[in-house]
Amino acid sequence: MTARPLVLATLAALAALPAPRARAAAEVPYLSGRVVDDAEILGSSRQWLTKQLAEFEGRTTDQVVVLTVKTLDGEPIEDYAERVFEAWKLGQKGKDNGVLVVVVPDDRKMRIEVGYGLEGTLTDAAAGRIIRNVMAPAFKQGDYAAGVQKGVQAVIDQLEGKDGAVPDDPAPTASHGIEAADMDWPTRLLIGAFVFGILGLFTVIGICTPGVGWFLYLFLIPFWAMFPMVILGSRGALTVLGFHLVGYPIVKLLLARTAWYRKGGMGGGSSGGGRSSGWVSSSSFSSSSSSFSSSSSGSSFSGGGGNSGGGGASGSW
Repeated sequence: MTARPLVLATLAALAALPAPRARAAAEVPYLSGRVVDDAEILGSSRQWLTKQLAEFEGRTTDQVVVLTVKTLDGEPIEDYAERVFEAWKLGQKGKDNGVLVVVVPDDRKMRIEVGYGLEGTLTDAAAGRIIRNVMAPAFKQGDYAAGVQKGVQAVIDQLEGKDGAVPDDPAPTASHGIEAADMDWPTRLLIGAFVFGILGLFTVIGICTPGVGWFLYLFLIPFWAMFPMVILGSRGALTVLGFHLVGYPIVKLLLARTAWYRKGGMGGGSSGGGRSSGWVSSSSFSSSSSSFSSSSSGSSFSGGGGNSGGGGASGSW
């Protein structure tokens, strides 16, 4: 089999793979109080938070609610937080003065969702700094209760207009390259298998094919330089590129001494003087969300009919 039919056959097989089934969106839990700790990470601080939020709402009518869930199984936290906010109707109708703080420990994600009426006070930038500079440091130490307490207090202080409520970002440090994309390990594994599988396939074809093999060596250099960066970051991609630049010609030159290679290798008996036509590959990657359900006993606490326009900020740790 020549190189071109092998390439076409491989691409046809990839295209024939069934697409993953879409999963149901995570369910919105029952609003049982100002603190809904479904992930069970707050412990005794739940009572302190509830008292603080109730007193704050009594002073200002602004309604702040905390929600923790273990995992969203792939659903973007922005979509989930907006669905929860709209289902719970946080804030007063007409004022839209609600705030939702969501923490998802297993996914290492969090978000502060802000109602329309408070976006001018608790801006996206302020919410982002609370996440990065107040909550994330505690979460990295595994102290979820402290992180949520400090984050809620910063939200309250910001809404009440207190000076220094939101700490500034630290001064930027010298860049050490591009970091790998922020993905959970199943997504990283799937994308890595696809990227390295395709690049590895054409690298093997190039090494084992006389003539066109040196063209593939040069052709694959930018792909080995760029695509692995998404999974490994700039340093990892540079290492992989080095293996390609050095390892490819060494293996090819060693293989060229064999009788099999001199007879044509994977080129089907043709060596040199051959022509290689272009090819195009396409793929699709889809990710969707799974479900999470939780409910609790009835409560007199409820939202007041407020809405969210998607303002706020998200983060991870």
